[in-house]
Amino acid sequence: MQFAHLSDTHLGYRQYGLFEREKDYYNVFQDLVSSIIQERPDFVLHAGDLFEFSRPPTQALLEVQKGLIRLKEAKIPVYAIAGNHDIIMKKNALPPHLLFQELGLKIISPRTPFYEQDDIFIGGSPYISRYHADTLKEKLKLLEKESAGYNKRIMVLHQGIDKYLPYEYELELADIPEGFDYYALGHIHSRIVDDYGGGKMVYPGSTEIWKMDEVENYQKKGKGYYLVDTHGESFQVDPVNIELPREFIKTRAEYSHLEGEIVKLQDYIHKLKSKPVLHLTVSGGNFSRAEAYQKLNDSLSEMVLSLRPNFQIDELDAEKKMVDGPGLDIPTLLRAHLKETDNKPLIDMGVVLFKEIAEGNMDTAQKISQKFLEEYYDY
Repeated sequence: MQFAHLSDTHLGYRQYGLFEREKDYYNVFQDLVSSIIQERPDFVLHAGDLFEFSRPPTQALLEVQKGLIRLKEAKIPVYAIAGNHDIIMKKNALPPHLLFQELGLKIISPRTPFYEQDDIFIGGSPYISRYHADTLKEKLKLLEKESAGYNKRIMVLHQGIDKYLPYEYELELADIPEGFDYYALGHIHSRIVDDYGGGKMVYPGSTEIWKMDEVENYQKKGKGYYLVDTHGESFQVDPVNIELPREFIKTRAEYSHLEGEIVKLQDYIHKLKSKPVLHLTVSGGNFSRAEAYQKLNDSLSEMVLSLRPNFQIDELDAEKKMVDGPGLDIPTLLRAHLKETDNKPLIDMGVVLFKEIAEGNMDTAQKISQKFLEEYYDY
């Protein structure tokens, strides 16, 4: 028996405010469905963040409907849990997945925490925040108990684990019951396959590039899903890659050689099938940001979908070193300052928020803030 394991499709995400990027996510999703139908597994597991928002745009809902109809016609059942993007953290909040139950989508939820597929136990939990970790641990114990009589057991979760996400995890590795054959995980956007308690612990990663820091892992391991064979003593896990519709170029250039680097980029981009997203860091010397940006914009803006320059000027770097000092740890200082509030969730949120803003991830920072307000202040 085989199954497909995917997660973090984030349908409805309009990256950089560009409709073209939203459409890329839809195209990749349909390519995933086509690939799964071609592989003909016995079932599919989606481990959370099917959507980017708990109230997805209409087009995102239509794309899921289209994909599920195709899978239903191919007689391939789908099991899914809600991720942190799929649901508002309020009591009795409902995920958009419920709209698709008539199409055969089997939702793993507090009401229905497990299913049986051909004598295989498939159980799990939707995303639960770190502030309710005790509740999550109790659910895991119940799943361990309910699955005890099955020969093969699968646990489906959308959580960060300390081993793989050391600063923003909801679970420690030791919190997870051993004895399951496969841990179908979501939430982390990198591809990870690990051994745990005699089974396989697997993150298939996001199916598209959601943040720029995912590019390196994508270049090494690709994007797509895992095809899992349940025969034998241990499950066999094989990656299935999906070609992304456009390239993300992340590169650097010395300002003194900028014109030459621009020519190289132009030659490379001319060979691509679609306009790429270009992240270019210009450094070296005390140059004018405005002049550097003008050169890039005049030469490259028509060739790329999104030009995202970053400038590192020596003079400003020197000033930063003078201000920060060699041992200054801003997150630590922030925790110390917020400690007076005696509010651990607020402290943790503040540190995560600082990191996202410092990296220029304003959309992510806004979503983190909104989630926090919804969960703790019913905002």
